[in-house]
Amino acid sequence: MPVRTPALAVEELRTRVASGEIDTVVLAFPDMQGRLQGKRFAASFFLDEVLEHGTEGCNYLLAVDTEMNTVDGYETASWDRGYGDFAMHPDVSTLRRIRWHDGTALLIADLAGEDGSPVPVAPRQILRRQLDRLAEHGLTAHVGTELEFIVFKDTYEQAWDRDYRDLTPANQYNIDYSVLGTGRIEPLLRRIRNEMAAAGLTVESAKGECNPGQHEIVFRYDEALVTCDQHAIYKTGAKEIASQEGVSLTFMAKYNEREGNSCHIHLSLQDEQGHSVMADAQPGGMSQLMRYFLAGQLAALREFSLLYAPNINSYKRFQRGSFAPTAVAWGRDNRTCALRVVGHGSSLRFENRLPGGDVNPYLAVAGLIAAGLYGIEHRLDLPDPCEGNAYDAGYEQVPSTLREAADLWESSSVAREAFGQEVVAHYRNMARVELRAFDAAVTDWELRRGFERL
Repeated sequence: MPVRTPALAVEELRTRVASGEIDTVVLAFPDMQGRLQGKRFAASFFLDEVLEHGTEGCNYLLAVDTEMNTVDGYETASWDRGYGDFAMHPDVSTLRRIRWHDGTALLIADLAGEDGSPVPVAPRQILRRQLDRLAEHGLTAHVGTELEFIVFKDTYEQAWDRDYRDLTPANQYNIDYSVLGTGRIEPLLRRIRNEMAAAGLTVESAKGECNPGQHEIVFRYDEALVTCDQHAIYKTGAKEIASQEGVSLTFMAKYNEREGNSCHIHLSLQDEQGHSVMADAQPGGMSQLMRYFLAGQLAALREFSLLYAPNINSYKRFQRGSFAPTAVAWGRDNRTCALRVVGHGSSLRFENRLPGGDVNPYLAVAGLIAAGLYGIEHRLDLPDPCEGNAYDAGYEQVPSTLREAADLWESSSVAREAFGQEVVAHYRNMARVELRAFDAAVTDWELRRGFERL
């Protein structure tokens, strides 16, 4: 993989630390949920010690639930194993200044075990492995993620105190593409756009969405690993900026019964010379390689749904006629399909519409690449595209629950071949933990229906 010029070079960091302009360095890694976990260092200590040698973090960070509870069932970390440390090694290509915190720089870490080998169940390593497999075919992947979120006028603390009920959205009605609607919270959107740009992300646009208070900010596509790193930084930074502005925002897939937060993922392939390999003079404009790659997406879509929709709430997006997919189908510029082919010539690409705003981008993109390689290596035939409404066309359906998706993942020979049994078992247990917690919970829905009337 080529060496990338970082947004902030190490020597420039040294200069800014010496001048007092930067005094803090955040070193973080993406956990199973795609959240950044790590430490804040005094900048001088980071340069003197951590930059070369790394630091340590408890390995329970890849073996906890969403609420950071220790849970059983993980082979890599447990009470029986003593919850030891793994090493966090800085990836200097990710170094950048983050303007939403004064005097602060941030970079991403890769995780290693006691013997120095990469931690195989770490999301960033899972993606790296698939990128290495892709490179064996002389290919690189470029990816863009489109994250939606809902903004509320309440602070995060107020939302917590209210059990996330009766919050006030930043807009009161559907503002899809409305310039007036985005203008109502432009100070927040502008801060996010400008401060992400200062952190090395290339901003394209912001627009309103359908659910009251729902918005989307889009960034330019990049190399797959770069995009996933930027995705994780953006989610963290957007929440921190919102908090500083006295509001809150959520990326959860389905906040209420209206439109959910999607995270459509676009992917294209290039050869070793940087030329697109997805388009050629074949009928329909798609190369045979793209046809194989897209056929692999369809073949593995159900079995890899756990990577695209990793939470119980994720599956509540998949409603008929909602712009979230239910059909395992592909189409040209057809938003009723799970897979949408868009663009022409060098911009030809496909979009996977399954992921919601809660997705872990490293796992999802790893799934897209593994599925595409399965199609290439088995020379799968691509079926005809859906020309109409995929919701009503009788296609096989995407999983409707996390339980169904986890069972498909666990029994998938394609997943075991691509990711290895250790990764399959680790993320099957992640789903099992969430299902166990949800099955034990008494919901508001049950109370409303049963308190008096049953």
